Amino acid sequence: MELSRYIACICEGTAEEVIINLLLDSGKLIFSRGQLLEEKPIRCRNAKKFEDTYLRKGFTDKISILRILDSRRENFRISKAYEHKVDVINVVTAPEIEMLVIFSEGKYKEFKSSRKKPSDFCLQDLRLGNVKSQDFIKSYFQETNRLIAAIKEYKRVSDIRKGEYTLADLLR
Repeated sequence: MELSRYIACICEGTAEEVIINLLLDSGKLIFSRGQLLEEKPIRCRNAKKFEDTYLRKGFTDKISILRILDSRRENFRISKAYEHKVDVINVVTAPEIEMLVIFSEGKYKEFKSSRKKPSDFCLQDLRLGNVKSQDFIKSYFQETNRLIAAIKEYKRVSDIRKGEYTLADLLR
């Protein structure tokens, strides 16, 4: 994955934003805060609003837009006026960010055989509620090596579509 000098890291939700911040703060990503627009992840899912807020600032270099999201179907169409100035890269966390907790707990086989949604498995079987909350993620993945191991295991067992990126592709 080749990134531009300027990067907009757009996170779909709180969980994704906290994970990116944890990895940024520990220097584990292939980019730094200094490369990010506003030096932090952005919570702007609408392409038109993104254009109005960020692309009208007159950047001379191309901007890489990293979209961290769990949906493969969500559109982000940049207008023709700006499409030559950006590269949109989707980093898919499907099926759900809760899978990182399941991998971290070493419970993937049990999860698969349960046929439950990841959120239900975390709540019912692992007895962990609010796994997508900012406080839970910060506390649970305080040791970033735990988070990195879960991200790598997630990629190892997942069926990654051709041309698709995962959180593991953003790691150093």
